[in-house]
Amino acid sequence: MNEIRYIAASGALGAGVDAGALDRALALEPHFIASDAGTTDAGPFSLGGGQPAFPREAVKRDLTRVLLASRKAGIPALIGSAGTAGGDPHVDWVLDIAHEIVAEHDLSLRTAVIRSEQSKDYLVGLYREGRIRPLDPAPPLDEAVIERSARIVGMMGAEPLQEALEGGADFVLAGRCSDPALYAALPIMRGLPAGLAWHAGKVTECGTMACEGGRGGVITATIRDHEAIIAPFGDGVRCTPQSIAAHTLYENGDPYLHKECSGTLDLTRSQYEAIDERSVRITGSAFIPSNDYTVKLEGAERIGYQSIMVGGIRDPYIIRRLDQWLAEVEAHIYAIVERVLGLGRREWTLTVHVYGRDAVMGDLEPDPHAISREVGIVVAATAATQELATKAAQLTRQPFLHHGVPEWMGGITSFACLHNPAHIDRGAVYRFNLNHVAVPRTKTEMFRTEFLQLGSAK
Repeated sequence: MNEIRYIAASGALGAGVDAGALDRALALEPHFIASDAGTTDAGPFSLGGGQPAFPREAVKRDLTRVLLASRKAGIPALIGSAGTAGGDPHVDWVLDIAHEIVAEHDLSLRTAVIRSEQSKDYLVGLYREGRIRPLDPAPPLDEAVIERSARIVGMMGAEPLQEALEGGADFVLAGRCSDPALYAALPIMRGLPAGLAWHAGKVTECGTMACEGGRGGVITATIRDHEAIIAPFGDGVRCTPQSIAAHTLYENGDPYLHKECSGTLDLTRSQYEAIDERSVRITGSAFIPSNDYTVKLEGAERIGYQSIMVGGIRDPYIIRRLDQWLAEVEAHIYAIVERVLGLGRREWTLTVHVYGRDAVMGDLEPDPHAISREVGIVVAATAATQELATKAAQLTRQPFLHHGVPEWMGGITSFACLHNPAHIDRGAVYRFNLNHVAVPRTKTEMFRTEFLQLGSAK
């Protein structure tokens, strides 16, 4: 019977790999082990600043467990979206950790390093040829946006991973990568149905988030010509038809259609069946190849530097007229900053988030008028330099502390600062500036693969 078996060791390298469950899962005799290591959930700073979201110690712990298990079983290990955002500095950071692990454990790894950070000249060329298309919604794009981006990555599909596996890689370290592609690449390469391979990858890429029961554990998949079997290993974790169907919907804009580089996963006829108390069978999933091969672009640009102030308000008179009070305070602060620092409203921004009212949902908050007895206030001053942002933040403290309301006569203290000093310098801040796809000439031209030998060849 033609089948591919694999282990998804973790939904996020650095968040934890259950070593005991991983070792027990090797009894499945898997063909590979993989783990996603990145996400845009961490926000634009990681991409723009070239920094990981997890500490080095956590990533080293998890990567060690994955690599040792893969060597014990004699199978490849695949890591995608290295270092959170998958740019060149993120890949280099994880590669350095891998070098350290190999030396400490006397391993030998034929390693394929796949880079996904994009050359700006290359992207400008695609843009001029009409090969960059907006998704919905997308911010405006021109050559200036590309040039001022701190970093742009392309989200690779299965094809660069397949080339690495065909090249005999023991360890594939990939930059920004479609999460399911890590798991779909080998089954598709071995001739198994793309629909089942992509669907199983979609379910397993978050690890045991697709399960019910306890925490920890690892999740596995067996892909065959007519079915995909999803089963966890770990204490108290189990897959049910509901949990697998629910996770199929996770992070999907459409309940039935999920877009990948090479086409669309079609879940219209997918069915979920319990095999036992912990395993689920998926059938009926299909894959619709696209006419154009597209690669999603993710970019981040620096918008300035920032200082913040965190505090709270408990005064019922202020809370009753909070919007008016905040508007008065903001107007007063803008006037002070212009008078003292010479900065007009176009040269810096003051942003106020009201926790306890609408700080999480913003304009989408369905009941913005329901306010509790206290609210938390986060004030952010953003300017062209950290020095200016810091000075602007310092000038916000006094107005927030003492701006009054008609119900109070004389001086009051209206705002309780959480920290001392009240302001906190955040450094550079970034925003995502692309929601587009590129149409490359070939399926792999946007990605650079280099084969390395980590450790002595054996």
